[in-house]
Amino acid sequence: MNEPKWTVIEGKVNGRRISSRLLEETIQKAVAEGHRHLEVHALGHHGIGGRLWKAGNKSVHVRVLGPSGQRLGSLGFPNTFIEVMGPASDDVGWLNAGAHIVVHGHATNGVANGMAQGKIYIAGNIGARGMTMTKHNPRFSPPELWVLGSVGDYFGEFMAGGIAVVCGVDPQDPENVLGFRPLVGMVGGMVFFRGPHAGYSQVDARMETIDDALWEWLSSNLKEFLHGIGKPELLEGLSRRGEWRLLVARSPQEKASSFRMSVSQFRAEVWDRELGKGGLIGDLVEFDRSPIPLIPTGELRRFVPVWENRRHKSPCENACPSGIPVHERWRLIREGKLDEAVDLALRYTPFPASVCGYLCPNLCMQSCTRQNALMPAVDITLLGKASVSAKSPDLPGLSGKRVAVIGGGPGGISTAWQLRMKGHEAVVFDMADTLGGKLATVIPRTRVPSDVIDAELERARSLLPQVQLEKRLTRAEMAAIRAEYDAVVIATGAQKPRMLPVPGVERAHSALEFLRRARTNDIDCGKNVVVIGAGNVGCDVATEAKRLGAQRITLIDVQEPASFGKERQHAQAAGAIFRYPCFTQAIETDAVVLTTGERIPADTVVISIGDVPDLDFLPEDVKTERGFIVTDADGRTSAADVFAIGDAVRPGLLTDAIGMGRKAAEAIHRMLTRTSESREERSVIDKGRISLEYFDPRIERFEDIDACGSQCASCGTCRDCGVCVAVCPQAAIERVELPTGGYEYRSIDDRCIGCGFCVGACPCGVWNLVENFRME
Repeated sequence: MNEPKWTVIEGKVNGRRISSRLLEETIQKAVAEGHRHLEVHALGHHGIGGRLWKAGNKSVHVRVLGPSGQRLGSLGFPNTFIEVMGPASDDVGWLNAGAHIVVHGHATNGVANGMAQGKIYIAGNIGARGMTMTKHNPRFSPPELWVLGSVGDYFGEFMAGGIAVVCGVDPQDPENVLGFRPLVGMVGGMVFFRGPHAGYSQVDARMETIDDALWEWLSSNLKEFLHGIGKPELLEGLSRRGEWRLLVARSPQEKASSFRMSVSQFRAEVWDRELGKGGLIGDLVEFDRSPIPLIPTGELRRFVPVWENRRHKSPCENACPSGIPVHERWRLIREGKLDEAVDLALRYTPFPASVCGYLCPNLCMQSCTRQNALMPAVDITLLGKASVSAKSPDLPGLSGKRVAVIGGGPGGISTAWQLRMKGHEAVVFDMADTLGGKLATVIPRTRVPSDVIDAELERARSLLPQVQLEKRLTRAEMAAIRAEYDAVVIATGAQKPRMLPVPGVERAHSALEFLRRARTNDIDCGKNVVVIGAGNVGCDVATEAKRLGAQRITLIDVQEPASFGKERQHAQAAGAIFRYPCFTQAIETDAVVLTTGERIPADTVVISIGDVPDLDFLPEDVKTERGFIVTDADGRTSAADVFAIGDAVRPGLLTDAIGMGRKAAEAIHRMLTRTSESREERSVIDKGRISLEYFDPRIERFEDIDACGSQCASCGTCRDCGVCVAVCPQAAIERVELPTGGYEYRSIDDRCIGCGFCVGACPCGVWNLVENFRME
């Protein structure tokens, strides 16, 4: 391979050393001009190789000759490779954000201080406070520090993530490769080391066995490290597994149970023992110097912390019309339980993939607490799309009760699905020739793949074998069904299109007719299409018209269009023009005529101003109002054995119908089993209680399900992170395993001072500070 052309940047101009600032400006200018191999002749200059963002995604190789100053590669970017052909000064890789740094010699203090990404290779020893205050964003590879020799004092102080490897070759202290007081305050990360040591902070770290996976990682990366520093011959000597040891951070629970002590214990066992009774002034005064308790505990506290785990609903769960506990699914993802997270949704909806993944406007995401901090909502569509493979739940035996469900759309299927899971036989009647309603016959396949809907409908058929299709009911037949079944659910939706009372309306298509025919390409819409009504259904019409070859699509409305979300976005992407306010006067063979006299060219006109239910079969004892069935919150109509849901009750989303079906099924189950209602009403947690400071604000979009799970704030539900235990100044919080399984966190009354640190630090808002009623 040809040697690249190096651009030389001198640290001395006209015989005089230039300033570090000027040298950095020269480097930045060279990178901006497209130079990618820079040879810097340094004279103790600081900050070489940092912040080379002007290179974009292209890599930059910086080779440093001569003595480099402090902060080599500080704020380094992932595109940067820095190689120092000798030793380096303090703070190599300070706040490194991704650069790969190689030092062919020793480095002094502060190596990798605050590093978040990237790799640092040191071909010698390092000074004090290396690998301190490091971080690890789980979306990226952990930061790595490799040291051929040994490390100095206070190594890994407040280390919060990353991996350090200390090889112990020619160490500065042959008796101690880890220096004095390493790993004080360590809360995350790992340290592999080889050679003798003089102890470490056992409060914060513990020895861990190097398993096969960790050894494979270490041995393969060790080869890369030795090649990077030009010492591959050392590989055989460093590859003896028995010589290596591993230190990891203790969990907050381990620290609390084994090492935390109260303030009084600290005074007695540490302070007085080290300094004598009375501390610093014990030899100067004779009066009683025992501490005076100014802050009370127990019953005298003004406030008491209360662990309110799961007491409040998360905003996402509260916003979901189907009632899916969204944050609970993300908890399962964090625990590596993808199948359980997918299957959980089936307890609430038979359509977790087609609706949650594609069709729903995702009200849960619109309510996500993360948006309070201008961070994107956790993307439920990724988990929704993965739910196509969810397995049907296990079914109980039949109770002997039978329920007729009139309507085989999403709402009707949801009701029947829930009833069958509660042990009751549900028989679905529908006048169409296929199950699924508008989901199967109207919604464009540009919005949801056919195989997804087919898979979910097939799963529903396997659980609901009693389906009678092409069944259009009369009032007499409805009466016969009521006599045969224990309850009836009307889920017929809204199937009668509203049409405009204008001349020429017979020339127009209804939106439902157009969309049904578009599914089979059984319509020629011509070049110009006008859609009267610019709601979401109108937008679906526009998208399909574009697919069928229309060149100019105009949506008109009498007011600002009510469309939103994906439907609006798809219509705009299809080039549709939105116009309002526009009032239609007539529909002619080649145009829509507005009341202003304007003629909008139209080969095809589609009216999309809503639909109403067809209720000719409805029993006389079921009340209606303005063409819709009247129900209570559970879907019960004026007839005790008849329930109604979905668009037959009020227009809404697919998820509204699905959620209404679940509520109706629960009410029917209580009626059939003669059980009283035990519904727990929970309020929504105040978003102000959630601490979003723990989450990565740089994420613009989520790439996979695991990233979503890690970034969910789990509002109102404990993540078992132990932050409250770690921050309590009185060691007054303990984690208790419950005999029935699970755990809880408790405040220890005789230690707690009611300071509220636990409340302020809790990421999930689970802790609350309430007034101590015992003081009254």
